[in-house]
Amino acid sequence: MGFDNAHTVPPRGSRFRKPLAAHDHWHRTGDDEGRPYPFTTADQLLVDFQTEVERVLAALGIDVTVVAEGDTAHRRPS
Repeated sequence: MGFDNAHTVPPRGSRFRKPLAAHDHWHRTGDDEGRPYPFTTADQLLVDFQTEVERVLAALGIDVTVVAEGDTAHRRPS
């Protein structure tokens, strides 16, 4: 999963739609060709990225509970 603007992606919905001028898009998986992402601000990009990370982790059954900084109960010994 990732967000990027390194290459163009086809517009969603119809092969006859005009391509977007912006290259901003995101990938649901490593082999997903990408879907357009309507970039507005860096803050919103971070929110959208975190939301997608949490969705992917939940789908994989991985706990998304944030452990407080400084909590040593979950750290491996050095």
